[in-house]
Amino acid sequence: MRRIFFNCLPMMAAAAAIGGYCAPAAGQMPGGQGGMGRPSMNQPREEIETTPSVDKPDAAANKAYKAGMKALAKAKDYESAAAAAQNPDKKSNALDKMGDAYNRALDQFTETLRSKGDMYDAWNKVGYIHLRLGAYGESVDDYNHALALKPDLLEAVLHRAEANLGLDRLDEAKGAYMYLFNHARPLADELMLGMQRWLTEHRTNANGMRAADVDAFDKWLQERDGIAKQTASLPQQ
Repeated sequence: MRRIFFNCLPMMAAAAAIGGYCAPAAGQMPGGQGGMGRPSMNQPREEIETTPSVDKPDAAANKAYKAGMKALAKAKDYESAAAAAQNPDKKSNALDKMGDAYNRALDQFTETLRSKGDMYDAWNKVGYIHLRLGAYGESVDDYNHALALKPDLLEAVLHRAEANLGLDRLDEAKGAYMYLFNHARPLADELMLGMQRWLTEHRTNANGMRAADVDAFDKWLQERDGIAKQTASLPQQ
């Protein structure tokens, strides 16, 4: 599965480096008759009307983005079908189709960023795809790009925290929780569930984490969950 997105990373790096793609301006065609004869030096050149080059990257970006959104919707449908499937063969088939659809979406959003590297929502979508496919490091990088362009994109704050959890970066996840707790309580509650799932999984398999660190995180979660429940009825600011 991981090969799906790793092959796209050079393209992402290029998009981040150049910031966008500029289509070459159309040239001017010399006048004169066809064939082997040389055009008259006195004959005026005909101007070729073209769309201004500045508009072309936006058009290409929008086209690729729309195609990416369609593929992403398909991927989510297959993901839901896989989760609901009882038959192992049907589940496997749905997962294969999910991977293909995520791959198509990733290609389209990458193409979007090649045309328009400052499109924060495309970075947001690429981050989500990497998150769903378990490429947590790439997902964090993508969300860093999105948040650099739009710092108040709270959905990206949540999902970047989930990616950091996948990398066992607990301090980053805790910091994101506190930020969301003060700015978007529903998203903070969603992240709390994710952190609790992380704790349950690492109680079963520490995955290289020290027991003392897992215990300390457990204590912090209990404290924060208690505060959240005590303040749940208070009006949001």
